[in-house]
Amino acid sequence: MSASVVVIAALLVLAVVAVLLVLGGMLLARRRLRRLRAGGIEVALRVHRSEPGRGWHLGVARYQGEEFVWYRALSLRSGPDWILNRSTIAITDRRRPTTAEAYTMPAGSLVLHLGRPEEDIEVAMGSDALTGFLSWLESSPPSSVAPWAR
Repeated sequence: MSASVVVIAALLVLAVVAVLLVLGGMLLARRRLRRLRAGGIEVALRVHRSEPGRGWHLGVARYQGEEFVWYRALSLRSGPDWILNRSTIAITDRRRPTTAEAYTMPAGSLVLHLGRPEEDIEVAMGSDALTGFLSWLESSPPSSVAPWAR
């Protein structure tokens, strides 16, 4: 075999491997999004507030007992990206999103600034999700009121 045939064969193998990797990544991303959307709510989250209108990430959140668990929509991570415990969350401000922010959030969102001991976080969610979040945040599980009700 000549050197050019070997090079062409190697390039074809690399191309096939690259295509398989891209297809595998797309399948994993699709599987993750389908799994997250089942039983979750769309929530945009921002941790760094230094640049107005920037830093928002769209994701899906779920309630798991005392925790509000948030998964970034486009991430290879298998676990949650943020876990917010109900006892450490306090809403310190509410506002409408700016025009620059609105395109990165669910439709009709309201932005909540959550003051926490470790860091400041902002979350944005639609009105239905907001109603559920506020209800979850203000409620307490039956076991904390009546320990025998576990």
